[in-house]
Amino acid sequence: MNKVILKAEDLDGYLDETDKENIFRMDSIYRQAMSSFGVLSVSPPETRRKKEADNLISLYNEMGLAMQEICKKDTGIQVYSFLMPHESHAEASRLIAKLRDLHTERAEFVYYIQRAYEMLFKLAYGGTEGADKNYLIVKTPVNQPVQNYAVHKITNIDDKIENTVMCVMLRGALLPSMIMSKEIEEYSSQGYVTPFALFKISRDDTKHENDMEYILDLDRSYFNADQLDGKDLVFADPMNATGGSLVTVVKYLLSVGIKPKSISFFTAISALKGALRVIRALENCRLYTLWMDPVLNEAAYIMPGLGDAGDRINGRDQAEHPRNIIELIADYGVNIAGLYRAQLREIEDTVLNTRAGH
Repeated sequence: MNKVILKAEDLDGYLDETDKENIFRMDSIYRQAMSSFGVLSVSPPETRRKKEADNLISLYNEMGLAMQEICKKDTGIQVYSFLMPHESHAEASRLIAKLRDLHTERAEFVYYIQRAYEMLFKLAYGGTEGADKNYLIVKTPVNQPVQNYAVHKITNIDDKIENTVMCVMLRGALLPSMIMSKEIEEYSSQGYVTPFALFKISRDDTKHENDMEYILDLDRSYFNADQLDGKDLVFADPMNATGGSLVTVVKYLLSVGIKPKSISFFTAISALKGALRVIRALENCRLYTLWMDPVLNEAAYIMPGLGDAGDRINGRDQAEHPRNIIELIADYGVNIAGLYRAQLREIEDTVLNTRAGH
């Protein structure tokens, strides 16, 4: 087996003492919140319920303000809900609430994932006042009395996006990566469709957060190394819990002589610890997240989190017959396939024709 393994202890080696103090502080506050969880979960009398709900709101506000202060000191971490105007913060909060909700079904979950990545794209590439503009001339369905056209002005971000390669950390990251690539295509004046690099990365869930192992299976990864050198590498994953998967992939690429121009990581929710590990471990890397959660549990899952985002996007595999990537794409159905047609062609070409390139 041709595999690369990174251990949790290696990740923790990148954290400095201030990082560890901040993580410990979040753990301490969250333990208080869990006491309120226990009371609320048993349907207490109304007066007790209100008391615990008020306590919970206070603790979450305390954690939010603390994480905001921590992130202000690290420009490598860009949190949508901390940086955007108040009305945009409310929009992000409602969206994350829908993703978290255990009653949100798969189709609706996918819809909100798509919205999340559109917002993240805006955070990273939204442009600035005074930036150059591109003009789109669009042929409309109206043809009386003559064929009609519309002119639309958008920010010129070609120089930011047309050196990009989408790096997919299968499996849950597949659809978010397609969404990001589609956004790039739509904002490119040339209709640029990103190349794709596909990495089979997993973690050993028999282990705990403090001794976790991250396993990159090169025999089941598909990428062309020549396409990655000197490029802006974009990774998209709905959840960043520990940072281990991203660090494992990037450290491997660096070890074989690939030198990215930049690394960007887009995630709907990131744990504080995972965010700090990523920016400490990787140079010239920026993490964009819609929302930050405070802690990890012993199994390395984000709390409060949203469960297994990969399963909620893709559905569960049968243990004896896991779907390969082509089957996974097919199961997205005709609506997704039609929307991301250009991206799917790139992915299928990468899987079927360039396996020898890694």
